[in-house]
Amino acid sequence: MNNLVKRIADRYRYAWTVLRGLVKTDFKLRYQGSFLGVAWSVLKPLMLFCVMYIVFAKFLRMSDGTPTYPVVLLLGISSWQFVTESTNVGLRSVVDRGDLLRKIHFPNYIVVVSATVGALISFGINLIVVLVFALASKVRFTWWVLLLPINVAQLYAVTLALTLLMATLYVYFRDIAHIWEVVQQLIFYAMPIIYPLSYVMKRGGLYSDLAQLALLNPFAQTIQDIRHNFIAPDTQPTIWGEFSNWGIKLTPVILTGLLLWLGIYLFKRNSRKFAEVM
Repeated sequence: MNNLVKRIADRYRYAWTVLRGLVKTDFKLRYQGSFLGVAWSVLKPLMLFCVMYIVFAKFLRMSDGTPTYPVVLLLGISSWQFVTESTNVGLRSVVDRGDLLRKIHFPNYIVVVSATVGALISFGINLIVVLVFALASKVRFTWWVLLLPINVAQLYAVTLALTLLMATLYVYFRDIAHIWEVVQQLIFYAMPIIYPLSYVMKRGGLYSDLAQLALLNPFAQTIQDIRHNFIAPDTQPTIWGEFSNWGIKLTPVILTGLLLWLGIYLFKRNSRKFAEVM
């Protein structure tokens, strides 16, 4: 029994060492040769924020009319940037690390996890930047901010699930990368990231119904929860406040769990064939 426990402990200790090494290497290589280096992880969402704020808030007047809206917009863009960075790098991770997987024996899922953890580090840096903007905007923080780690954990879980699925498919079908580039743009403009959800709900009728339906999407639900709990609990609608039925409220959470199970199951089932296919 003691030997079994020791083998399991050694296995997970080895996996952790490999994961830590891959994350460190990936994070260094991501901005290697760049003059600004890691600063690009902050500059990219900031530049996108500037463009979106000018176009949607200033020209199209799609704003909730509150002083916190710019910070809410920046937080939404930073959250989605984490999703796109994780999936874009993670779906190619098994193929890109093919030579390493053939030479060194370690669980294949580690290369996917390392890609998402690297993106999570960048997201953490962006959250600090958002915090600075929030303090400058005199945001009044509430006890809801204590739920932020849970929201980030759910966003990471659903992102990891999607990345595992696409990494598995990419081994067999390289077209997945091109398809995902289009799909992520559609999701970005369909979800309430660059426009306030309250703005759509105020229009009533079908618009309000579609806005509520969007909250069933785990990505939209978690990003709205992050905005609500971190910056603006008074102006950011969430699925917890829009629906009274707990079956509906828990739908995106259940979808997150099912998607994560499916991602792990399919990746694990096909991981032994990766070396042959590649």
